[in-house]
Amino acid sequence: MKWLIPGIWLAAILFAHFRGRVKLPLGRQLLDHSVLLAPVNAFMVLSSRVPTTPYLTTSEIAELKVLDDNWETIREEAVQMAELRRIKAADTHNDIGFNSFFKYGWKRFYLKWYDARHPSAEELCPKTVAILKTLPKVKAAMFAELPPGGQLNPHRDPFAGSLRYHLGLVTPNDDRCHIIVDGEEYSWRDGESVVFDETYVHEAYNRTDQNRIILFCDVERPLKWRWAEAFNRWFGRVVMSAASSPNDGGDQTGAINKLTHAHWVIDQKRKAFKAWNRKVYKATKYGLIILVIAGFLAL
Repeated sequence: MKWLIPGIWLAAILFAHFRGRVKLPLGRQLLDHSVLLAPVNAFMVLSSRVPTTPYLTTSEIAELKVLDDNWETIREEAVQMAELRRIKAADTHNDIGFNSFFKYGWKRFYLKWYDARHPSAEELCPKTVAILKTLPKVKAAMFAELPPGGQLNPHRDPFAGSLRYHLGLVTPNDDRCHIIVDGEEYSWRDGESVVFDETYVHEAYNRTDQNRIILFCDVERPLKWRWAEAFNRWFGRVVMSAASSPNDGGDQTGAINKLTHAHWVIDQKRKAFKAWNRKVYKATKYGLIILVIAGFLAL
C-alpha cells in the first residue's frame, strides 16, 4: 500500500515528461517545480474537453472573443502602465510563479489573480478590469512585458487546470519576437491572440530592438464533467489564490508568497554552494534524495 501514492506520483511525472515532442532532461523534470502538481495535472489533461494539443484555436473558448474585440481599449491602459513604469518585476522576491523570469527582463502588472484582490488594478486600469469581471472563465490576467533582448528559457508551467491566452498589444510585429511551444513557433502581432497549453515545454524570445507588451491570461480549462470542473475551481480558489503577488503594498499577497522571500534567501545560499563546487553540490543533492527515498522505504 505504501507504494501506491509514490507510484501514482511517479506515473504522473512520467506522463507529463513524455507528453509532447520537446522534453526537459529527465533529471531536471524529476526535480522541476511542476512535479508537485503532477497527479492533479494528469487528471486535468485526461479530463480535458478541448484538444490537448500544444496550440488551440481561440474559438474553443468563446469568452475570449470579448478580449479580442476590445484589444485597443486594453492596449490604451497597457501603454499607460508602461509609461508610468508600473509594469515591473516584483519588489521583494514575493512572486513564486515568476521570480525566475525577472532576471531575463520579463515584467508584469497584475490585473487579476484568481480570488485575490488587486485594488491597484481597479484604480489604474478600470476599463480592462471591468471587461475581465464579465469573463468568469478568465482566472488570472496581467500585462506582461518582454524587452529587447529578453528571453524565457525552456520550462513547463506547474498547473494544467488552465490554458494560456496571449493578446498582442504593443509588439514588434516581427517574427524575431516569438514563443515556441513544444517546438512550434508563434510570433506576436498587435491585436492578434493565441491560446496554448502552458504545461508543454515552451520558451520565448524578443530578438528585436522594440518592446513587447501582451495581455497574458490563464483561462479555466474546459473539462468533461461538472464535478471535475468544480474540483478545478476549488483548487484554483484555495491553492492558486495563495500564490497571489501584489503590484504594490495595497494588494493582496497570498500565503505562499509570504514565504517566498525566505525561500529566496535559502535559494541564494544554494546557488552559492553550487557555484563553489558543482560536483560536491550534485553529490549532496542526489545524496539527500537517496536518503529521503531510503527513509520512506524504511517505514
